[in-house]
Amino acid sequence: MSDVTQPFALTRPAHVRGAHLVVSDLALVSGFYQDIIGLKVIEKSPSGEVLGVGGQPLLTLSTGKNVARAPRNAAGLFHTAFLVPNRQELAHWLAHSAHNNIRLEGASDHLVSEAIYLSDPEGNGIEIYRDRTPQEWAYQPDGTIAMATERLNLQELYNSAPKHAFDGMADGTAVGHIHLQVGDIPQADAFYRDVLGLKIMARYPGASFFATGDYHHHIAANIWNSRGAQAREGNMTGLSDYTVRFNDKSALDRALTALDAQEIAATKTADGWSLKDPWGIGLTLAA
Repeated sequence: MSDVTQPFALTRPAHVRGAHLVVSDLALVSGFYQDIIGLKVIEKSPSGEVLGVGGQPLLTLSTGKNVARAPRNAAGLFHTAFLVPNRQELAHWLAHSAHNNIRLEGASDHLVSEAIYLSDPEGNGIEIYRDRTPQEWAYQPDGTIAMATERLNLQELYNSAPKHAFDGMADGTAVGHIHLQVGDIPQADAFYRDVLGLKIMARYPGASFFATGDYHHHIAANIWNSRGAQAREGNMTGLSDYTVRFNDKSALDRALTALDAQEIAATKTADGWSLKDPWGIGLTLAA
């Protein structure tokens, strides 16, 4: 993906690069992300697949013999948010979903973005969204950002869709953010803000929105379904781990220093530094 086509979200000091879900029925879930969401298979093995857009990996799916369905109130994924390049692509995806009788779970104008919500066949949340330009966002004096949840006019959006057939997500689509279910918001703030160095850009009742470089949010955490949730068990379906890529190496170094100071174990791997958040959600910090 060239710098010309990179969305604002990915040009910040750090951003989310991809997510890894554990699933019970690999063929069913992969088929949904291909046929309905519009991703393409990049790599394939008996136990997993890597899906993406334009050769860029966005979502890893894997399965195993002892996989157990995670309860709805478990810590883990609230949704993976796929950021499309523009409003036309959002409209095109909406028309595609309508023509395939896909049940949507919501559609909102968040002032900074327009978003459509649904779930995959195993209940993993998905957001398809487009950002307004940063020049259209309203920042508060303290640097936080004005966000809201207003009704999105789906009929008007649908009417604006291109008339040709949908052939998958457009090049430039990315994982713009990831939204987590956690057990406690102050504990999430202590980890994502104080240890990893992300800034709180907005708060809702029971949720914090974190980002770098004045984006509206790269990571969100809420307790709406999961207040008091404990650490995930290793064989649970849902979000196994995700990657935060640091464009600014000094920001990664500060995060690693803070992890060390808090005595939070991080293991060097071929992909970066691997660790778990307070709820057992895996996280790789890469540069």
